[in-house]
Amino acid sequence: MKHLMKLLFAGAVAGSLLLASANASHHKKAGSDIVDTAVAAGSFNTLAAALKAAGLVDTLKGDGPFTVFAPTDDAFAKLPAGTVENLLKPENKQKLVDILTYHVVPGKVMAADVKTMAAPTVNGKTLAIKVADGKVMVGKANVMKTDVAASNGVIHVIDQVVLP
Repeated sequence: MKHLMKLLFAGAVAGSLLLASANASHHKKAGSDIVDTAVAAGSFNTLAAALKAAGLVDTLKGDGPFTVFAPTDDAFAKLPAGTVENLLKPENKQKLVDILTYHVVPGKVMAADVKTMAAPTVNGKTLAIKVADGKVMVGKANVMKTDVAASNGVIHVIDQVVLP
């Protein structure tokens, strides 16, 4: 009887470990897309709220690949008072979509591949990218951190919201 109990206990432990491992693997894979990577960073709460209001979360959780120039919460705070709140209103959804998709370039562009250029964005307009003295600017925003990897692309952190 003791032997049977030990076997049952060992089987339960092994099953639990296997299940926990499978869940961790699933969560790691599911948690590594652009949206989840940004949310996990903790400094993109405004961007996450804007993506939700614009209905773009599922798009940026899609296959991609995407390159996202992601403004931080501090970048959104630099906008004139009331701008973010106004953009999050349902009646301004299209304007919000236009602004957010201006921050997204199709494909996966790593920092080493960036050069001075006009990059085509998902919203159809081009985004000025300038490389000088080892620094990269996107529009008037400085790129503060590069190559934040995600399963469906890459994030480059910027210090301002760029407007089309």
